[in-house]
Amino acid sequence: MELGDFFPLEAIVPSLRANSKKQVLLELAARAGSVTGLSDRAIFDALVQRERLGTTGVGHGIAIPHAEVPGLTQMIGVFARMERPIDFGATDDQTVDLIFVLLTPIGYGADHLKALAMIARALQDVRLTAKLRATSDPAALWALLAHAENSSDAA
Repeated sequence: MELGDFFPLEAIVPSLRANSKKQVLLELAARAGSVTGLSDRAIFDALVQRERLGTTGVGHGIAIPHAEVPGLTQMIGVFARMERPIDFGATDDQTVDLIFVLLTPIGYGADHLKALAMIARALQDVRLTAKLRATSDPAALWALLAHAENSSDAA
């Protein structure tokens, strides 16, 4: 399993303009809805419900909102690079400019955790996060994500 397997090109948002965490979640739920064919509202509600348990702003300008979504048949990710960083209630109080949404079907607990770990591990590579911040082309962003595991393994 690689990041590119569940972050399809059409789920890459190279320059998201939003002013609040809620607006970000609405926009990314809409993108996920268009990719999966599921209700934007159901996806948004699942993300908000998870966010109520604790922030998914993990620090260093990164957030990883994630949730199990009823009706989803396979794991899907949505990546957004913010046009301007926003307050996401991150654990280090820094604003967030890179957002990785992970959605999984109900009952995919082990795969959900593996995918979260994979995302977190890849994002420890400061070279990768610098490239993600410097790139605005959707295909180039997807390529960085698709090869993130390989490049961080080689480092």
